[in-house]
Amino acid sequence: MKDKMTLSQQLITLTVAASVVVFSTTGRAQEHKQPNIDASKLPPASTKKGVTYAGDIKAIFEKSCVKCHGAEKPKAKLNLTTLAGALKGGGDGKVIEPGNSSKSILLASVARIGEEDDWMPPKKNKANIGPLTAEQVGLIRAWIDQGAK
Repeated sequence: MKDKMTLSQQLITLTVAASVVVFSTTGRAQEHKQPNIDASKLPPASTKKGVTYAGDIKAIFEKSCVKCHGAEKPKAKLNLTTLAGALKGGGDGKVIEPGNSSKSILLASVARIGEEDDWMPPKKNKANIGPLTAEQVGLIRAWIDQGAK
């Protein structure tokens, strides 16, 4: 003989099922978040060859990024103090696509393209850090396009 579910059991089952759908859909949307970058709005990539994290990018990140994205309590779980940390990405996944700066969330953020809420550093920040210069963004763009090494 089949057991019949009570109304409260049915409601609990539906609530759990709905929660699973909402959480799994939200997670997938964040995992595959791709920036919608209009490359024509980006500063040109630097013409410098052999751009590396250690030689060129680390200093920019130390000046403008690591106060929030440092080793101790990195915001959004994004640690930019090391090459490995930058390439790993944050809580929502990778922010750098080596070889393809126009698909790199980090570049869109530092170039301040798209949603103002995503701009880095934010307009209003506790450390009063200003935006990166076009030259700095161009160097980051060249670094990513050259393989983010």
